[in-house]
Amino acid sequence: MRHLVIASVLTISVTAIPLVLADETATDSDGAHHFVKDSVITTKVKAQLAAKHLPTLTSIKVDTDENGVVWLSGRAPTQDAVDLASLITINTEGVTAVHNYVAIQP
Repeated sequence: MRHLVIASVLTISVTAIPLVLADETATDSDGAHHFVKDSVITTKVKAQLAAKHLPTLTSIKVDTDENGVVWLSGRAPTQDAVDLASLITINTEGVTAVHNYVAIQP
């Protein structure tokens, strides 16, 4: 009986290892890594906007996709503020493109 239990445990262990490894590989390729990269870029852009100490720039919403493309949205009082937000964003490490949908609202 004891040999049967040991053989069963070994069989289950050997069978389960490929399943566990396959699950880890699927998680990596399903975008878990991209999510971390996206949040890092988003945080960098928000920090750069906040570093300018302009209240209008800190209220801009920032979204980043897995390719480093950043979308800006929200409101700003002038075209200069909108342009500054785009300039700061495109010069942030990891950003590949900027789509600026910030509306001018004085």
